[in-house]
Amino acid sequence: MRWKDREGSENVEDRRRASPGGMMIGGGLGTLAIIVIALLLGINPQQLLQQAPNAQVGRGNGPAGPVDPAQEELKKFVSVVLRDTEDVWTKLFAQMGARYEKPKLVIFTQNVRSGCGLASAGMGPFYCPADRSVYIDLAFYEELKRKFKAPGDFAQAYVIAHEVGHHVQNLLGTSDRVHAMQQRVGKVEANQLSVRLELQADYLAGVWAHHAQKMFNALEPGDIDEAINAASAIGDDKLQEQAQGHVQPDLFTHGTSEQRIRWFKMGLQSGDPRRGDTFNTDRL
Repeated sequence: MRWKDREGSENVEDRRRASPGGMMIGGGLGTLAIIVIALLLGINPQQLLQQAPNAQVGRGNGPAGPVDPAQEELKKFVSVVLRDTEDVWTKLFAQMGARYEKPKLVIFTQNVRSGCGLASAGMGPFYCPADRSVYIDLAFYEELKRKFKAPGDFAQAYVIAHEVGHHVQNLLGTSDRVHAMQQRVGKVEANQLSVRLELQADYLAGVWAHHAQKMFNALEPGDIDEAINAASAIGDDKLQEQAQGHVQPDLFTHGTSEQRIRWFKMGLQSGDPRRGDTFNTDRL
């Protein structure tokens, strides 16, 4: 992905100087373990953010201790990706006659206090609608490469674009409507609605990639394959198969690998956010 020497976003908050003391969701578990546990319980992993409300988390404005050059490079990278999403969605919202409100991206280490509660790095990157912020521990990218076998800078960009997709859903009122429906149905139906919400975020990530190429000539050979590999690696079916040796579709909350790839590619091809209606289709 072509990103170096391009301007980054002003909406990045670095909380890596925060003390990681206090209770952490997930303890010493890694990202894969937390996601698998959530899938086995049939819940959305983000629901774990509501735990440990009294835990203490420090706050800060930068990394504690010596600066890791690789981490600083990643910080610059996510800042540029966030800026790209801002430019793309500002343009697309204007075309829809609306104003795009830019989200904040919070970089943290180990644990963080968000508007949705306390979260640990074990949750992986997430979006909190309460404070309209994307949260990420940059160490996740090492797990993306090592545990999920999904290396590459565009795979990393896809992660940010997917979470920003949730922000777009929040601004458009989609998230609130889905969460309201989930309160009125059973567990299986609520999970199915979660899958549709997540697949739409994948579609919106593809829409971003479509316009990032047009506006910034950002894509290099192999970039799309990197994003597809990342989407495939975190499909519910693949994670369940790895964890328990069999698949339980009723517990899906994010979609299968095939579904995530297909909706991302549909967004990439169309570039039209209005065509990604995952809620009125029989085939996900």
